[in-house]
Amino acid sequence: MPRRTATMLASTLMLIALLCAGVLIPVPFSEMSPGPTVNTLGDHDGEPVLQISGHKTYPADGHLNMTTVRVTSADFRMNLVEAVYGWLAHDSKIVPHDTLYPDGKTEEQSSQENAEEFSQSQESAKVAALKELGVPVKSWVIVSTVVKDSPAEGRLHAGDVIKAVDGTAVKQPSDVAKLVTRHKAGQKVVFTVVPAKEQAAAEKANKAATKTQDVAITTATSHDTGAKRAIVGISAGTDHTFPFSIDIKLADVGGPSAGLMFALGIYDKLTPGDLTGGKFVAGTGTIDDNGTVGPIGGIEMKTVGARSKGAQYFLTPAENCAAAAKDTPSGLTLVKVRTIGDALGALKDIRGGNTAALPKCTTKG
Repeated sequence: MPRRTATMLASTLMLIALLCAGVLIPVPFSEMSPGPTVNTLGDHDGEPVLQISGHKTYPADGHLNMTTVRVTSADFRMNLVEAVYGWLAHDSKIVPHDTLYPDGKTEEQSSQENAEEFSQSQESAKVAALKELGVPVKSWVIVSTVVKDSPAEGRLHAGDVIKAVDGTAVKQPSDVAKLVTRHKAGQKVVFTVVPAKEQAAAEKANKAATKTQDVAITTATSHDTGAKRAIVGISAGTDHTFPFSIDIKLADVGGPSAGLMFALGIYDKLTPGDLTGGKFVAGTGTIDDNGTVGPIGGIEMKTVGARSKGAQYFLTPAENCAAAAKDTPSGLTLVKVRTIGDALGALKDIRGGNTAALPKCTTKG
């Protein structure tokens, strides 16, 4: 066989071997890509996304779109060819698998966590919008979850209202951990609670729950990656009573990142006129009960998805601005926001045509 032919054959065989290896060898990466965007002022799957009853509402035109990101499943094993293709593509992002599924988290565990975060984001969006409108909302600290096989299992239950810990009144969820960790592992901590059933009955009767009970729990030592401390095995959260009904109808979405856009949609429907002036505005960002906007993941994919649907402006959490500004889709203006008040101010400028006054994102933030 001539040397040239042998060299070409060897090179071809090597290329085939490399391609086979690229297809067969898994790599520890996952893919993110733009997901659906949904107008919070409109309908989804045949019904309004925001359904408000018991209070006057107003027609709202334009778009206040929440945005999402698609990710590969926890058990998907990407090969090298897929990873390289994703790295080269503009509308996808390749990230380490552990970024999306840390500590070996399963698909089921991730979905459950996302569902809980989505539910909490809806509650915070309602509270933030109503506070901005000056509508009072009753709030209290509750047992959000109880860890299986923890000291609190069977002693405290999800939905129990935490009134005090060791006799000290609890005003916000973070108070609970602070009071528990004053103890050493093995010591008792006393929770004063309104049982979940009592609270539910009181709410149904539109009365304040008054029946409390003391529950003593022996603390244990934490086993997570943080510093060792006393724990009882619960997470605390906040529950609310609203003066009228606000329902958010949106299935197959998870995580907390739609909070800002839900809050703005609620605000728009409860006030005359249009927040957007008919413009197509999209955005993202977590929100807490006080209206503070927090950062989210996958910002680059969300801006791409929003622009592909026609968005002209994108409300961007301040902490995501630098990353988003590095590759802004053509025709999309990134607007920096830190609070719901910032977002409302930006929307006023947008509908008034005063776009020069908008706080725009830059690669420095």
